[in-house]
Amino acid sequence: MSITVLVPGPLRAFSGSAPEIALSASSVRAVLQELERSHPSLYRSICDETGKVRRHVNLFVNKHHVRDLEGLDTALAPGDVISIIPAVSGG
Repeated sequence: MSITVLVPGPLRAFSGSAPEIALSASSVRAVLQELERSHPSLYRSICDETGKVRRHVNLFVNKHHVRDLEGLDTALAPGDVISIIPAVSGG
């Protein structure tokens, strides 16, 4: 099933400058596993060394934060869109 992963500008250096990546995956966890294989630098920007999503990175399925769904076990359907949203801070 085709899932689109939207890559934000600051992380595009790790996706070969691609603004989006099409993957076949049945869950958010499966998307991350596929990114680990196909774009390891992008994966390391999203997940820490234990495989958990980094605290400053938010993942959305369509318009819903994964923490409000089933976390990394959130099931995906064809056409779903995963958005990677890194936190922005400053002063």
